[in-house]
Amino acid sequence: MTDRPRRPQALLVMEPRHFRSQFQRAQLDRLDRLADLGDPACTAELDSPAVRRRLRDVDVLLTSWGCPSLTAERLAAAPGLRAVFHCAGTVRPLVTDEVWRRRILVTNAADENAIPVAEFTLAAIVFAGKKAPFLAQDARRHRDDWSYATARGELSNRGRTIGVVGYSRVGRRVVDRLRTLDVHVLVADPYADPARVAAAGARLVELPELLRASDVLTLHVPSLRSTHHLIGAAELALLRDGATVVNTARGAIVDTGALERECATGRLDAILDVTDPEPLPADSVLYDLPNVMITPHVAGSLGAETRRMSDSALDELERHLTGLPPRAAVTPDTLGMSA
Repeated sequence: MTDRPRRPQALLVMEPRHFRSQFQRAQLDRLDRLADLGDPACTAELDSPAVRRRLRDVDVLLTSWGCPSLTAERLAAAPGLRAVFHCAGTVRPLVTDEVWRRRILVTNAADENAIPVAEFTLAAIVFAGKKAPFLAQDARRHRDDWSYATARGELSNRGRTIGVVGYSRVGRRVVDRLRTLDVHVLVADPYADPARVAAAGARLVELPELLRASDVLTLHVPSLRSTHHLIGAAELALLRDGATVVNTARGAIVDTGALERECATGRLDAILDVTDPEPLPADSVLYDLPNVMITPHVAGSLGAETRRMSDSALDELERHLTGLPPRAAVTPDTLGMSA
């Protein structure tokens, strides 16, 4: 009689609130079919004696928001660790050089997280064309007369030019969704393939040309040293009067002070799901301007959307256990180019 093959030992590492959101009965049942969960099954820390004892037997980690950095000391406590399946987007806060040195497989669910961001961005672009967020604020002051709508120019999306900066996971999905609108789409990205962009119905141009032509500027680049304040005072000055800046990427891509000055004049509008810093200081003029809409970083996966990412991580775990290559592996090279 042959012994049954040893099932992998898995540990979930994330904040309790994310565990409750991302791993409901369907996800836990599937995980139970793929691996063994010990005690504790989920933790938000990796340093207590109980968790260190658990790490000795762990083969795979399923991580999410709140996972501590995987330092050399912590990895030394997990000598059998072979893979980290991240149930969220960027792995920058947790991956260290020691992870790569140990040749640990890392995957993320950034593709799945891009879906709601692209959906939110499309809605923001449509609202920008109609000036809907700003008219909603005007309505608080003009309660007995709707003629104020004419003060914000032409309220239309037809024929608008949408400038997409970054042909990234989100940027590609935004361009694809813009096919539903009667608009012109420009893309600026030094790494994008012009043929692929053209096949998607857009045109690849240099950033200055995109800025001068855009009615709506939407940003989809990662936060890197090279993209810090990519959109500063000089870039904002190139935008035409009445243009709207949409940022669902990272706040530091835009020079906040420069944006404050432009929006305060009324020349530009802004729809911001991210800011720099985040949140903005309480005295930022952006809070009070009628041509600015700020939301608290809600474009990305929330609620049921987060379980799409958990399902993706479980797909990767299953592929790993059956000898198939990962679909969303992260490497030092790809991490240097993405979020």
